[in-house]
Amino acid sequence: MPELKIFNREEALEALKTDRRALLKYNLSYADLRDADLSYANLRYANLSYADPRGADLRYADLRYADLSYADLRYADMRGANLSYADLRDADLDFSCLPLKCGGLRWKIDKRLAVQLAYHLCSMQCDDPEFIEARNALLPLANQFHRVDECGKLVPIEISAKQETEEINN
Repeated sequence: MPELKIFNREEALEALKTDRRALLKYNLSYADLRDADLSYANLRYANLSYADPRGADLRYADLRYADLSYADLRYADMRGANLSYADLRDADLDFSCLPLKCGGLRWKIDKRLAVQLAYHLCSMQCDDPEFIEARNALLPLANQFHRVDECGKLVPIEISAKQETEEINN
């Protein structure tokens, strides 16, 4: 395996314009990728640990098996990105856009991100009794969200008699 080049932002982003695999030639750990256009980039297996892609356009990027641990992904747009098996432990994903597709499955995450995702799920409004029961069971975890003081503590929802009747009839 060839030795990786020292990351040079200007050089690397210029090379990326003609070769979507160009970044794989660089050591991207700690790389400054703020606001970079990384859309459609092939970053499969890339080590982006501690990288700073804040506000980067990562739409449709191939990030399968990428190490994004400790990366600052705030405001990153990852719509359509393939994050299968990506390591997102200790990454900051606040205000980012994540894919809800098969490429958004099987992430490696830490408790902080699990809590954040649980909070978002529990904050959704769904009147299905089965969802409400599962939501209420997740509340102790969800309310550990690091922004709960700002966003508000979630409280259990009672299942109405009407909802229970509808559930029985279905």
